[in-house]
Amino acid sequence: MACKVNYSFTGAAIAEDVKTISVKQFQNFAPLANVNYSQTFSEALKDIFISQTNLSLVTSNGDLQFEGSITNYQITSVAIQGNETAAKNRLTITVKVKFTNTKDKKQSFETDFTRFTDYDSSVNLSSIEDGLIKEINDQLTQDIFNKSVGSW
Repeated sequence: MACKVNYSFTGAAIAEDVKTISVKQFQNFAPLANVNYSQTFSEALKDIFISQTNLSLVTSNGDLQFEGSITNYQITSVAIQGNETAAKNRLTITVKVKFTNTKDKKQSFETDFTRFTDYDSSVNLSSIEDGLIKEINDQLTQDIFNKSVGSW
């Protein structure tokens, strides 16, 4: 029996028998992470699949299942100037993702995804943190989407 695959303009290649997706709330193991980051990331991952596929979101046991943890949320100094002060800081976030494709186990994986963004060190992090998180989440969730259902 042949397996039919649907392609979309978003680059998703999803088998016809895959109808649902579930995303468990990611656990936070990064001590410096924003207190709401676990929920924010989990919702961002759900949102990309809702907006770019026809899959239905279910609370558990989806045909495609995601779970994992935030393992790194770190601020480091970059672009050190002559006076040894940092002109830029970098927010780096790493998430460990376990993806299970219940219809095609060969597509399942467990891997880390890391993204970062730089910001001016003279700016108070708390005043721009939400925007930085959104930027990084957009990149992380697109990476996860591409690895799990991308056809490019």
